Amino acid sequence: MRTIEVLLVDDNPADADLTREALASNLCRIQIHSVADGISALEYLRREGKYANARRPDFIILDLSLPKMDGRMVLAKVKADIVLRQIPIAIFSTSQASQDVQRSYDLGANCYVSKPGNLTAFMSVVKSIADFWFGSARLPNEEER
Repeated sequence: MRTIEVLLVDDNPADADLTREALASNLCRIQIHSVADGISALEYLRREGKYANARRPDFIILDLSLPKMDGRMVLAKVKADIVLRQIPIAIFSTSQASQDVQRSYDLGANCYVSKPGNLTAFMSVVKSIADFWFGSARLPNEEER
């Protein structure tokens, strides 16, 4: 069984910890790498600076409200990059605004999930993301790993 590499981009430590915990309870092997701002996300994906030896993620979970560079800009830059654009990106945001949802899909998001306000629902939603993306969906380059 191969390990799925996940890049989690979220500046809220509590949300990042809960997301990690929910993903870790999934039945498949997942390696989670975390960054807390948009600039670090792009450096990680481009393997720059301290991320020179980073593994390319199979999947990205991206918050919209980030310091230094917001998630919309990160999404736009990733989807404009010929090397990175095939990586599926799930937007995981507290925003339920229809314009955020529409804009995210316009920029190439593969799904948009609103963060629930209570712990039980939060964990359930993250598990649902994992069940679909790591259980049912087929990720790019699976046969090459």
